[in-house]
Amino acid sequence: MASKRKSRTVSKPAITLSDEDIERLKERLPCRNKQLSLLLSLFGQANLPTYPSIFIYGHSATGKSLVINSVLRTLQLPHAFINCVECQTQRSLCESILNQIAEVEPCSENNFEVFSRCESMNDFVRLLKGVVKEKNQESQTIYIVLDKAERLRNMEGNVLPAFLRLAELSGCSVCVILISQISWEKFRCGTGFLEPLVLHFPDYTKDELLTIVSRDCPSDYPVEFYRSYANLLMSVFYMACRDLNEIRHLAQLNFPKYIEPINKSEATTQDIHKLWRNIEPHLKKALQTVYLREITSAQWEEYQQTGDSSQPVMLSSRAFVELPFYSKFLLIASYLASYNPVKSDRRFFSKHHGKVQKSKVARKKETSHQLLGPKPFPLDRLMAIFYSIVDARVAPTANVFSQISSLITLRLLSCVGHDDQLDTPKYKCTVSLDFIRGISRTVNFEIVRYLYDFAV
Repeated sequence: MASKRKSRTVSKPAITLSDEDIERLKERLPCRNKQLSLLLSLFGQANLPTYPSIFIYGHSATGKSLVINSVLRTLQLPHAFINCVECQTQRSLCESILNQIAEVEPCSENNFEVFSRCESMNDFVRLLKGVVKEKNQESQTIYIVLDKAERLRNMEGNVLPAFLRLAELSGCSVCVILISQISWEKFRCGTGFLEPLVLHFPDYTKDELLTIVSRDCPSDYPVEFYRSYANLLMSVFYMACRDLNEIRHLAQLNFPKYIEPINKSEATTQDIHKLWRNIEPHLKKALQTVYLREITSAQWEEYQQTGDSSQPVMLSSRAFVELPFYSKFLLIASYLASYNPVKSDRRFFSKHHGKVQKSKVARKKETSHQLLGPKPFPLDRLMAIFYSIVDARVAPTANVFSQISSLITLRLLSCVGHDDQLDTPKYKCTVSLDFIRGISRTVNFEIVRYLYDFAV
């Protein structure tokens, strides 16, 4: 039985935006004019049917959810906005959609009752038709927005095709909008799909990122001054991070340190070089915390105010990360493959490597491989070093190779190349020497003896 429902209401017709309203909307959603214009042309007429399904994809922090939500709210269109991460089952997903469309909010007053129990997609289609008729919305399009839509692939096989054909199955004017970070081609896992209208949100360019970050300028400083600061920040972080939310967070977090000489009356807003020299070492240390969130913003600000040259304790917490036994040896082998030249493998890992002819004088002329950074290496070299340094006999099973994928997920290894590369994959080790020495100590392996730069 359905729970108590609100009295029958007639929804307000959607408004038509004027040119001034559209300009204000574009000002609120910068660098997305093309996508915004297309969506406004699709959603503009409330009494006309629109495309039955729209698929929007792009990387994180590209404005997908913000643009859709802003357009639907500005036009006052009836809609349900669902984050699929919060709905683990088909039942919870369908009930959440019906609750928003029927304007039923489960709370303590109604004993957290939902609009109606919904066990299958057949029940959902039937109940949706009843809600549309009850709300007197037959002549108006209802929009169902499913964010993180890639989660639908883990549900029953009929869920995704049913949402794509929801307007056809229900006979109502319904538009389902799927928002995802992966392309539409990776959704094709069966039959019965209705091709949606695909809309791509590309990554922000560097100039667009500067434009958006500059909007966070404090009122006490001119916009050009904050833009120059954001440009300096991007020079450090752009190669490692292009996520808008992350860059905005870093800009706001490090700005007090940037203006510290100004607050002390030691510099003005025109002394860009002096301000840069003051903040450069702090930005390089903050580069180690990108995406990791090992410390909170308050802890980072406290660390900056103390002026301590050493890193915070939590920044080195990855040195104590707990890994499976063979994963540690795989990580050690990857570090050796990244920082040792190929010609030294026979010397370190072969029992009968012969006599080393290299003189110490010629050795001193070489540049340290630790300073040159990690070099890519193929999978077969990694496994050869791994089987040489591990004590026990390990069979080359899928369990061993799956641990390489786990190290990539933990960002201890990085895969070099593209998915369409026909050659064997190549990897790089992304950890520091201190980190790998800490890992080596846990398995009683003296890694320094096997590093080309430290070997005598």
